[in-house]
Amino acid sequence: MCPRPLVKCVRCRRFHRGAGPWRAGCVDEPSARTTLLLLFALTNTVLGGWHPLSVVVVVLLHVVCIEYCVDDSLAVDVFFVVAASHSFDYLLSYSFLVCWSVFSFNSIQPRKQGETMPGNQASAVPQGDGQRRARSESEDDTDEPDETRRRAEEMHRPQWTMSSTVKDVLLEGSTNRSNMKLNDFLRNHVGGRGVVDTNENVAMEMFVQDPDDYVQDQRLLRRIFNLNAYQALKRELNERKLLLEAINKLHCECVNSLWQWNRYERKDTVTSLARTKLNGGLSQVLTRKRRETEQRRWAEERKRRWQKVELTVATTIKDVLFRGRVRVMEMQLNDFLVMELDGMGILPANQNVLLKEFIKDSARYIRGTFLQLEMQTSDRYKRMERAVREEMDMEEDADDLCEKGVDNLLKWSLAAEEVKRSVHEVTKRLLDAAFVELMSSVTMSAPIYLEGCYESVYNARWHHVVEVPGGEGTGMEVREGEPPHSWTYKAVGRTLEKDDGVRRSGAALLRQMVLTSEKGWPYSWHTIQDLPKDVFVNCEVERAWQIVKGDVTAWSSSHRGTHFKPRRRVLIGTPGIGKSMAAGSYLLYQLLHCDVEQLPMVAYVIGSQSFLFDKTTKTVSVYMDDPRIENVVNTFSLRGVKGYIIYDAELAFFLPAAGLPCKGWGMIVVTPPNKNEYERWTKKMDATAIVTNCPEENDVRAMCIWMKRNRPLQEQAEYWKEVRGRMNNVGPILRFIFGKQAYDDRIKACQQAVDGSTASELERNLGIGCCYSSNDSDLSRKLVKVVRVRRGNSIELPLNVLISPHLERETLSRLENEMKQSDFIFLF
Repeated sequence: MCPRPLVKCVRCRRFHRGAGPWRAGCVDEPSARTTLLLLFALTNTVLGGWHPLSVVVVVLLHVVCIEYCVDDSLAVDVFFVVAASHSFDYLLSYSFLVCWSVFSFNSIQPRKQGETMPGNQASAVPQGDGQRRARSESEDDTDEPDETRRRAEEMHRPQWTMSSTVKDVLLEGSTNRSNMKLNDFLRNHVGGRGVVDTNENVAMEMFVQDPDDYVQDQRLLRRIFNLNAYQALKRELNERKLLLEAINKLHCECVNSLWQWNRYERKDTVTSLARTKLNGGLSQVLTRKRRETEQRRWAEERKRRWQKVELTVATTIKDVLFRGRVRVMEMQLNDFLVMELDGMGILPANQNVLLKEFIKDSARYIRGTFLQLEMQTSDRYKRMERAVREEMDMEEDADDLCEKGVDNLLKWSLAAEEVKRSVHEVTKRLLDAAFVELMSSVTMSAPIYLEGCYESVYNARWHHVVEVPGGEGTGMEVREGEPPHSWTYKAVGRTLEKDDGVRRSGAALLRQMVLTSEKGWPYSWHTIQDLPKDVFVNCEVERAWQIVKGDVTAWSSSHRGTHFKPRRRVLIGTPGIGKSMAAGSYLLYQLLHCDVEQLPMVAYVIGSQSFLFDKTTKTVSVYMDDPRIENVVNTFSLRGVKGYIIYDAELAFFLPAAGLPCKGWGMIVVTPPNKNEYERWTKKMDATAIVTNCPEENDVRAMCIWMKRNRPLQEQAEYWKEVRGRMNNVGPILRFIFGKQAYDDRIKACQQAVDGSTASELERNLGIGCCYSSNDSDLSRKLVKVVRVRRGNSIELPLNVLISPHLERETLSRLENEMKQSDFIFLF
């Protein structure tokens, strides 16, 4: 017969793999009387005395009896019922048999754990405390597979901590069967033999001590002694007795928890069983802490790799000193004791104590002089102490240098020798080595030179557009060369404004200047697009240069003070009016024409590329990521070379690095992306804003004349008329008024922005009348422009106004409709 599958018995709750319908170890094999009755029934059937159905019914009911773990006496009853059925009519007898079978089947229910046969009420088995794993009293002699039992034990294994009590650890897994009653044991294991009422309250612990006092039948006693359940119970009681003695002994010596056991020096005086269990619990705690510590260490290592410090002149002193190394002093004391000293001296109270705090006062955190001496004599402790003290010295040096103003690698290289001598030797050695490494990387990286680009920018051709009184067509004409007279500016407060009162009689009125470079400008070098090579210079662009020119002149003056620094500038204005292409390129052109001895270098940074113009060698070199432009210019600064940086932030998406500008270099940031970034950099670098207005109508008309300079006057006039109509609709944004497709897309987007906005959104996002709204929303970029205003006739400030007459009408109309719906009276 094929082996039966693994099934859990409904009576004893154990797993069995037996043959046939009988469960080995739970119900005995069919007794002799049952076997004889079955053979007798089968013989009568073969000889024709019984109906074959009778045998089928007998066998079926007997199988049911065995499956439900009931006594085989029921099978004998079945035999008598079937035998009696042949003395009566078949219909009556089989009807009786069927009714009896149904009744008997329904009355047989699988007995739950702890239940006995009817009439024998067993007492409940204690389940133990919440931390211990409860087990059935009949589980010891089970034949459950080892793998299944191992998984169950792993799932229910308690998670000890250093605060877990010795009692909980030692009694973990104990079933406390000593509380089981003797009569319950007899009912469960020997079918109730030997049960007497006087033993109803006798515990098994008492029976194990004096079995003859409670059971006089020696044959029954031998059967009980041979039971696996009794042997397991006796073994457990003996172990429990030893464990309780160990608990009392340790309690008398003030060892009540695992961390106290870890410090206990007389472990060899405890019984082997208790010592094994306590050491196992302690090992579990230490193993788990090692795993957690390793996980934290790997997490910190991954974080360090992601945040790997790349050396620049602006790298802070602390980043240089601690780059690429584990900060041992930031490690927790308990983690070190677990990982390196096998948990020696670990205390729950020191859970968050760092090693740098421990080194300062070790006696405060380690109890016991001998324990402390034992720790300090180990090699691992000595290595840790040396590393922590070294890191503490470096941290102290970094703080002291920061107080003296030496907070980055560049300032360290320029610091006085007495400052360098004031730090520890390890700090000085690391900082000097880092600076040498930085200089080596800059020197070894050869830049890429752009052939002919320096000459193309330096020798850009001049043209200018003038307004001729009484002229034909648009009244303007293009002339070659640089204009004989440019615009005139007067000082207003701390900046300049165009002086409209100065005009030479009979001279043509200058409206626009144009610079043309055959190889383009840095604005076009960083992209593959074929951008125009012309730079349009109006009075606003010239004004920006005049302000920067004043800074350069003051910087180069012999009357400047010893601590004079070139002024930092920020050029802000409406997006799309040509600040990068016009102002940035024109500033570059003029700076290249400054005295080479006073200003030998000019850097132009845009996007991810940086262009360095060397006026001495008349070359242009381009730098990408390695080396960075801040490292390069700082290298020249260290050599005493002056220069100026034009930083175009329109495509950079971030503001200049912390190392810019370096000592001896001026700087202007063009097109900051929004007010928050502009104000942050302005405040940090003590920069002053230059606010540029949008091009005026005459400026745009002069640009149209230049673009159609070789076309008939009529065509020039028609083109200007078309562009002026676009400008009235979308504003003087050069990016959108010269191309038809760009204009169509822009006007559609602006109209959708107005129609899709509520009054509150318009009020919140536009900031009309506010100084340069910090809300860099899509709505404000479409409907608002920046104009220059003054506070107290001294400081210039940017002010938000609606961008064009058409969008102004649309916006006000939208606001009026919104207010009417809210019962507001709108007054023009």
